[in-house]
Amino acid sequence: MNGSGNITVWINSPGGDCVAAAQIYNMLMEYPGNVTVKIDGIAASAASVIAMAGTRVMMSPVSMLMIHNPMTMAFGNSAEMQKAIDMLGEVKESIINAYELKTSLSRAKLSRLMDAETWMNANKAVELGFADAILERSAEPENVSETAAATAFSKAAVTNSLMEKLSVRCRISAKPTEPKPTNTERSVADLMERLNLIRN
Repeated sequence: MNGSGNITVWINSPGGDCVAAAQIYNMLMEYPGNVTVKIDGIAASAASVIAMAGTRVMMSPVSMLMIHNPMTMAFGNSAEMQKAIDMLGEVKESIINAYELKTSLSRAKLSRLMDAETWMNANKAVELGFADAILERSAEPENVSETAAATAFSKAAVTNSLMEKLSVRCRISAKPTEPKPTNTERSVADLMERLNLIRN
């Protein structure tokens, strides 16, 4: 990722591919700035791994975080089934690495939490170290830079101007009056009249 400023990553995901999650986790871990992760819905399964990359992880008071054992589909004989089991064991260990770095819980406890498919509300996640804080309403309005304020104002001004012009064009008066034609309108009207004469 380009840049070095602080970033905020919002997560609301039921999870997915653990390899893709590992790539996103690594990108965030290697990012030079602070990474604030805000969970505003759900961070389950592979999405919970991504959340662990946050320098600071914050959860909405109504959000959830879920961890469980990795899953896969396998086909074949007993040897193929054993390979799948061994692979899942290694994937679980790699996921525990991320949880352990964030929470400092023992690998044995993390393994048990994953075995049990553990769902955590914001308070429980903070208690176990999966999150750092619960999102709260800001007591004071955030400072807006002059540039941001100017940009917001200019966008609002343009939008308001367009809306006014549209409302004028779309407005139907009770008694429509024909405006006096301007010189340009007369020229256009004359030209149209001549074109009609030529066609006839």
